[in-house]
Amino acid sequence: MTSFNVAEFRKKFPLIEMLERKHQSIYFDNAATTQKFDAVIDAAKTYYATQNANVHRGSHMLSAQATVAYELARENVRQFIHGKDVAEIIWSKGTTEAINMVASSLGEQIVERGDDIVVSAAEHHANIVCWQQLALKKGANLVVLPVNKQGIIDIAQARCLITYKCKILAVHHISNVVGKINDIKTLIDIGHQHGAKVLIDGAQAIAHVNVDVQQLNCDFYVFSGHKLFAPTGIGVLYGKRELLESMPPYQFGGEMIKQVSFKQTTFNELPHKFEAGTPNIAGVLGLSSAITELGHSQNFTDYESQLAVYLHQQLTSLAKLTPLFTDAPDIPLLSFVIEGIHHQDVASFLDSKGIAVRAGHHCAMPLLAGMGLQGSVRVSLAPYNSKSEIDRLLAALKACIEADGNLQQADSSDVDWTKTDSRSQVVHDKPFDYVSEADVLAEFSDANSWDKKHRVIMLLSKRLHRLDKQRRSDEILISGCESNAWLDVVKYNDRFYFIGDSDARLIRGLMVVILSQFQGKTAVQIQKTKVPEFFQSLGLMQHLSPSRGNGVRAIVDSVYTLIG
Repeated sequence: MTSFNVAEFRKKFPLIEMLERKHQSIYFDNAATTQKFDAVIDAAKTYYATQNANVHRGSHMLSAQATVAYELARENVRQFIHGKDVAEIIWSKGTTEAINMVASSLGEQIVERGDDIVVSAAEHHANIVCWQQLALKKGANLVVLPVNKQGIIDIAQARCLITYKCKILAVHHISNVVGKINDIKTLIDIGHQHGAKVLIDGAQAIAHVNVDVQQLNCDFYVFSGHKLFAPTGIGVLYGKRELLESMPPYQFGGEMIKQVSFKQTTFNELPHKFEAGTPNIAGVLGLSSAITELGHSQNFTDYESQLAVYLHQQLTSLAKLTPLFTDAPDIPLLSFVIEGIHHQDVASFLDSKGIAVRAGHHCAMPLLAGMGLQGSVRVSLAPYNSKSEIDRLLAALKACIEADGNLQQADSSDVDWTKTDSRSQVVHDKPFDYVSEADVLAEFSDANSWDKKHRVIMLLSKRLHRLDKQRRSDEILISGCESNAWLDVVKYNDRFYFIGDSDARLIRGLMVVILSQFQGKTAVQIQKTKVPEFFQSLGLMQHLSPSRGNGVRAIVDSVYTLIG
């Protein structure tokens, strides 16, 4: 067997090539979304340039061509997951909508008061919330299967918890936090033994393992194209024909009807009765192109297994790094925490070094909360990633740990607001010394790259006068930040002085930058202050992710709230 050629595979992904060529950057956030094949991008371009017409509606040549390509794509998906009948392949916007389709159409029919809907503790929010809401509406019970020490659904517990009260069992194939393959065949069998219908969330599995829905005998299997090197906004619901035929439509409109009058409507046959409105035609063709391209590529299963083992070995060699689960993952995905460093700070440091990872709860809040965590760092690889990139990650993590150690040695002491009735420590004509706008401008004067700007922000975090931990109350908690953050104010000689804190060093540094615009000003002056323009002048705006940008706005909004 010819060994997998990662260099050749990388050439099929223009953005991966560009990141390496122009920025020496590494993309390790593939569990969130994968990069796209050249052929996928070309498929969308070709459709819009040469075939752009609606499907199943026109009697002209363009519509006929588009419809043929569109339905051939459905057949391509059927073959890819080894489905029995092309009518069992339903297009959706993604995994989330596909799950909601089943919850709404099937769940409304079969779930009654006192029934059980069973999920696992490691589900993505998309496979929790819709079932939770259905259970609340119907008076049913949401039963949660625990995971074992390896992060896998506990089969022994499943045998106890799945009973004849269970109407729907909805579990993941591979967790987007754990990276381990669940024994879904056994879970499906247990569900069926008790009369339950079984849905498998395959969002994280579809790009890594061979899926055979007939062999699994699942009732439903759902996945998204964008995690299979295909476009966003397109997904698949596979369902057994007899179940799909028994289910009412999820949405109503064009295409899903046979006949409409003001007295009644008759619905279309499968698969079209679940596909109301104009579909994402370019997305469908892009997904089909990705599947075709995968068929033309070398098998990368063994290569990904090697990446998974190497990733686990290298990262667990760091003394302060703790993976969420001790065993090596089945796919190249690892979630971890680093002792004493907030997960957002780790991710921002890696970003400054050109390495893209995910930090947060990964849409799995219940799983992390059960472990006593608010978030973690997640590294997720694809076949276009390499062992040398893992080596760069390891070096960057070592540098992150070292840099944080240096910063901790020089952190400011907390401001004690308990010494006076005004909660202030008077330093000449102001309650406390603070970083001014001029100070911030001076610090950023030579920071001409994101790496340097990030370092300045982290250094400025040392100069934030931090709240005493006893003062970090819910009343002054800022809503909308990536991590917990608090802000309070003291008014002194008709001017306002702000003191804040956050779990994350990055947020503390950004607080210093933001508050430099407000410290020592009157209410009128504060209302006239424009923080976005200041951030633009520092060259920070283009480096703010949507979540960081929301955090900045949340801090600014809190300032306005505090001054009344």
